[in-house]
Amino acid sequence: MAMIQKSKRLEIKASRTDWHENQKGKQGIIFCALCNAVYYKKSWHHNLRYYKNLHEDLKVSFATCPACTAIKNNEFEGRLIISNVPKNITEHLENLVHAFTHRAYQKDPMDRLIAMKKTNGTMEITTTENQLAVKLAKKIGEVFKKATIKISYSHSKKDKAVDIRMEFLA
Repeated sequence: MAMIQKSKRLEIKASRTDWHENQKGKQGIIFCALCNAVYYKKSWHHNLRYYKNLHEDLKVSFATCPACTAIKNNEFEGRLIISNVPKNITEHLENLVHAFTHRAYQKDPMDRLIAMKKTNGTMEITTTENQLAVKLAKKIGEVFKKATIKISYSHSKKDKAVDIRMEFLA
């Protein structure tokens, strides 16, 4: 009969940036002083609707959520630059961006549109999350068929930014 050895438990330490992004859950409830988002159960939510353990001795504190901090510090994870935007679809494109980012914000309070700048047929859209920028670019490409998309991710381990270039074909 062969003896089976117990496998040793591997401990993988998270890098400094992984720890910052995936911190251990904080105790109590944290309210964002700017946008009224609420932190509990290891993530940010819009309200206390699904928090079941409300009691009088619960620790409550106030802080600024990561999305508000990023907006205040002019930091973004997703940037989408659209060139050669035809004038006849500019308004439709703006409405699509606002509607799409609003729906994303309703699902997750950390997914936000930071800014949308228009200059001479070019639009620059910045978002707080890189996945939001990628999904937005794919949605624009799906709705407006005459657009090419080039997505480039940052190669830095600490920077998770994504730079997306879109161009409307004539």
